[in-house]
Amino acid sequence: MTNAILITGGAGFIGSHVVRRMVNNHPDKLIVNFDKLTYAGNPENLTDITNKKNYRFEKGDIADEKTVSSLFEKYDFEGVIHLAAESHVDRSISNPMEFIRTNIVGTVVLLNHAKAAWADDFSDKCFYHISTDEVYGSLGDTGLFTENTPYDPKSPYSASKASSDHLVRAYYNTYGMPVVISNCSNNYGPNQFPEKLLPLAINNIKNMKPIPIYGKGENVRDWLYVEDHADAIETIYFNGKKGETYNIGGNNEWTNIDLIRLLCKIMDDKLKREPGTSENLITFVKDRAGHDKRYAIDSSKIAKELGWQPSLDFEEGLKKTVDWYLNNQGWMDNVLTGDYQKYYKTMYENR
Repeated sequence: MTNAILITGGAGFIGSHVVRRMVNNHPDKLIVNFDKLTYAGNPENLTDITNKKNYRFEKGDIADEKTVSSLFEKYDFEGVIHLAAESHVDRSISNPMEFIRTNIVGTVVLLNHAKAAWADDFSDKCFYHISTDEVYGSLGDTGLFTENTPYDPKSPYSASKASSDHLVRAYYNTYGMPVVISNCSNNYGPNQFPEKLLPLAINNIKNMKPIPIYGKGENVRDWLYVEDHADAIETIYFNGKKGETYNIGGNNEWTNIDLIRLLCKIMDDKLKREPGTSENLITFVKDRAGHDKRYAIDSSKIAKELGWQPSLDFEEGLKKTVDWYLNNQGWMDNVLTGDYQKYYKTMYENR
């Protein structure tokens, strides 16, 4: 197959949903999943498509020139969907250099090799860079992030993603690279690594452990179901206009504390516990350094130009998410080992 699409970070949370969608929906395309398999990259996320004829897995580091070079020599890529990134804010605070290497250097390595491979003809090619709403900084009580909101990153993570966004745009403006960018709000759903708020809370509630909440839980986030995000990514890859940015949001703002209280009610119902049992596990911990107050996305551009809208009501999506984690304890058990346990202890139990 010469109609190959490279998906970086395809064994991760969002990436695995994108890979599965592309493999199943586009049997005429060879989907190559390129993942380093760090702590958050999990091959178990894709066991259902491992043996599909149009799927390949390649292990490697996007910042490794030799590996990326050999990858572009091996396959005739018509496009790149670039999801691979270090993505957890707390980890970026304790180890910013890893974020600079992966998110900035890795993106440039991919851009350079795609540019070289496509040098003779950029037509019908696409380098799609997936980013985050965190590059815009923090909102007050009102307003929404639009595609024209000035960048104002507050953490090493968001600064590294902002840098990579700027570099992707620079390759479009300088070299004419056929690029698109999207910036999404907080994702939730199956297969998310349990350092993130919702899977962490679901696991702790199930095991009657404290649910750590930063500060007073007043920080506001816009939540997007991961399958809806994967649908938006597929839509943008095939129909997005080159050089454009699209914001992807769930139109669904929650304070962290209200979100967790809703989750507690759902978990009490699912686990047949006395109402209020899970909420008693809420534990407030010292706030994260530079913790942004509020994120909220204006998704009107992608709705108007590409016809995309989130499909799931939030409570429905949250119940589906809870059901998945409760029905896949083996997946969780395999994830909760070694380094994650040490990390969890450092970040939460020692506060």
